[in-house]
Amino acid sequence: MPRRVAIIADRVGWEERRLIDAAPHSGLSIDWVNDESLCLGHPDGPSVADYEALLVRSRSYTRGGLIATLAEAAGVPVLNTARAINACENKAVLRTVLRAAGVPVPDFRLVLSRKDFTRALEEMDVPLVLKPVYGGMGKRVTLIRHTDTAQSVYDYVEDLGHAFEQACLVEPYLDGGASVRCLVVGRELVGAAEFESGGTDWRNNAALGNNSRAVAHDPDVLKIVDTVVAELGAGIYGIDLFRTPDGYAVNEVNHAPGFRAVASTTEADIPSAIGRHVQEMLS
Repeated sequence: MPRRVAIIADRVGWEERRLIDAAPHSGLSIDWVNDESLCLGHPDGPSVADYEALLVRSRSYTRGGLIATLAEAAGVPVLNTARAINACENKAVLRTVLRAAGVPVPDFRLVLSRKDFTRALEEMDVPLVLKPVYGGMGKRVTLIRHTDTAQSVYDYVEDLGHAFEQACLVEPYLDGGASVRCLVVGRELVGAAEFESGGTDWRNNAALGNNSRAVAHDPDVLKIVDTVVAELGAGIYGIDLFRTPDGYAVNEVNHAPGFRAVASTTEADIPSAIGRHVQEMLS
C-alpha cells in the first residue's frame, strides 16, 4: 500500500507536478493540499491526519513555518522541519545560525530603520546590495552603486506597508561573481549548477532565467553542505553559494527550493531522490 503524503502549497508548479508523477515509483501516493485550507490548531490536526508526512512547499514566508510547527505538534512528520523552515525563511536568522556553526556567510548588516541604513553605509563601502530579510526569487534585491542615490533607494523601503517587509540586509556586492545552487536531499548533494546573470539583469538567480551550467561536486562545497545540513537537519534544501576571494560563502538556504533549473542542467533525478528520502524518514 503506498504511503500517503501531502504537498502543502498554494499552487501546483513544475516541481510539485514532477513529485506527484514520480511518487508511485517510490511507493508513495502524493496529494496536493492548498496551504490556505488547513485550519490547523486542533491537537489531532484533523485536516492532515490522513497523511503520513507533509512536504511543505508554501511560497508564503508566513504560512510555511506556521503550518510546519502546528503539524509537528499534531504528530505528523514534516519536510522540512519547522525549525529548519523558520531558520531558512529569515535571512538574518539563517546567517547568524550558520556563522555560529562555522559556515562562511557574506558580511551583512541588519537594517530596520533609516538610521540603521545610514550607519551601514558608513561601515561598508559601495557598491552594496539591499535585500529583504523575507523573500526569494531575487525580488526586491537592489544594487546600490553610488552613495548619493542610496537614501533615495531607501525611500521605497520606507513606503512599504508592513514592518516585516521593511526589514532588510545590506551586504557587499560581489562584482562578477557567479552563484552556485546546491540541491540537497536528506544529507546528500544530488546536483549543483552555476548561474550567471543574463542580459542586463545583474542578479544571479535561477528563477530569473539566468545562464547555467553543471558543476562538479567540489570538496569545499561538500564540506559547506555537510555543515549546513548538520546544523539544520536532514531535509530538502537549495543552498546558494557565492564565490568570494576567500572561497565559497552561503548566501541563503531555500527550504522549499525550485529545482527545475538544477534538474535540467545536471540531469539529476531529484523527484526520485526526494521520494527515497521520504520513505527513509517514514521507515
